[in-house]
Amino acid sequence: MTRTPGLDAVILDFNGVLGLQPSRSQWLHLARSASWPEDDLAGFQHAFWNARHLYDAGQLSDLAYWARVVGTHPGPRLLRNLLAADTDMWTATDDRVLSVLRRAHATGLPMVLLSNAPAHLSTVLDTHPWRRMMTQTLYSARLEVCKPDPAAYQHALRATGSHDPRRVLFVDDRADNCRAATRLGLRTLHYTGSSDALHEALALAA
Repeated sequence: MTRTPGLDAVILDFNGVLGLQPSRSQWLHLARSASWPEDDLAGFQHAFWNARHLYDAGQLSDLAYWARVVGTHPGPRLLRNLLAADTDMWTATDDRVLSVLRRAHATGLPMVLLSNAPAHLSTVLDTHPWRRMMTQTLYSARLEVCKPDPAAYQHALRATGSHDPRRVLFVDDRADNCRAATRLGLRTLHYTGSSDALHEALALAA
């Protein structure tokens, strides 16, 4: 991969870009850990996401979040099991994407991770080998703000060291997050699973 002269840095989402989406079996395992009825996975997912924004933004502790999901305060053992199952869902990575990023990293292109993630998951993600490719990893729980809030992007832009958002590429699997980045002047790639598109965007962006 040839370093793109007009590109100063890239800002990457984790889940849906570097990270693989959870499988149905992982969702079912988490629901079972929460003692949720197995025939109501949709209801569990609704409860899971209903308070996730506050959890991702660092406004709820692990205990407070899971109490909202399951409807009662979980004991220490149950809380550990829920955290373990939840973390397992969000840490698997896409080897194709990592291959593209390794080539980009070898050119010296600064890469910053910007992810909506709670504190516990953030700590675990930072232990993974791909972390060494990142100039910085920024997580919503630590920033206390989630994408698509403009403040999250401003944090990431500062981390890139670039003073011109037009020379920074933002990559995310959510269209609303990409639209917010576009409004701030960043280049964007709405990532839909094509590692070839990511390679092209990093190598050929003009």
